Amino acid sequence: MAEYDYVLFDFDGTLSQSAEGVRLSLEKTIEKMGKPVPDLSDYSKYLGPPLINTLKNLCGLDEDECEKGVAIYKQFYKTEGIKKNRLYEGMEEVLKTLNKNNILMSVCSSKYEVFAKKACDILNITKYFNVVCGSSKDGSRKEKEDLIPYAVNRLGGKMTDRIVLIGDTYFDAEGARLTGIDFIGASYGYGEKSLMEKHGAKIFINKPLEILDIVL
Repeated sequence: MAEYDYVLFDFDGTLSQSAEGVRLSLEKTIEKMGKPVPDLSDYSKYLGPPLINTLKNLCGLDEDECEKGVAIYKQFYKTEGIKKNRLYEGMEEVLKTLNKNNILMSVCSSKYEVFAKKACDILNITKYFNVVCGSSKDGSRKEKEDLIPYAVNRLGGKMTDRIVLIGDTYFDAEGARLTGIDFIGASYGYGEKSLMEKHGAKIFINKPLEILDIVL
């Protein structure tokens, strides 16, 4: 019998190598706003947290500028950045195998939900997921502790069920801890293992295929 009934996947740095597209979209957004582009070489600073947090904390925008920045980013990302997603090696085999074993699966991403769905379509992996869940346009559902119950509910489950989130940042680890579900840290992603450990992560994988050993 499988270890879990519900498996939630973060997107950026867990399912997809998406840094190039996100970085490009951020750079173009900040340039268009006439602001100095910050150092974006450390992907862990902006792949994981909600976009508005990145614009505020990393790019130094105020509330009004953030609202404008989000709109500009969306335009760049949906036309250019989203096309640069690449599935991690071995991930399709993982999804296919879990699907065959009747594991209910959801994407659980801080990306805007419409972008998460489109990105999954581009990678041709939507067919493996029961639902694709992301953040809301109004900002009411952007933290992982809000996204996790939302995804579980859409899968038809309860927070007391056997659930695991697979993610690559401390935002993911913290969200799992706060909602009381298990967590698997993807050390091959963009986040830092030490930070995930500080937020409660204990189990890590070095490549996607190791997911099967834990979940099944």
